[in-house]
Amino acid sequence: MAREHSDKFTIIGLGTQDSLSYAENFVSSTGTTFTMLWDSSGASWRALGIFGQPSVIVMDRYGRETNRRGRVSESWLLDAVADIS
Repeated sequence: MAREHSDKFTIIGLGTQDSLSYAENFVSSTGTTFTMLWDSSGASWRALGIFGQPSVIVMDRYGRETNRRGRVSESWLLDAVADIS
């Protein structure tokens, strides 16, 4: 989905739980194609108000949050992005 809709939005994954090697294995085993960031301190999740996974935060081009959910469908994400375009 990230590659298919790269003209509409950018997906960035932000890992903080488990370990970096676990996160690397996750990326490798799932075939993740979007950018993944790692924060061993968890400060990024606290700053963003993320308390569990999966979590999706939709932001506009200025970094302002426009929507937030847990697990989402592709159609929900496309609608959420369309709402800020």
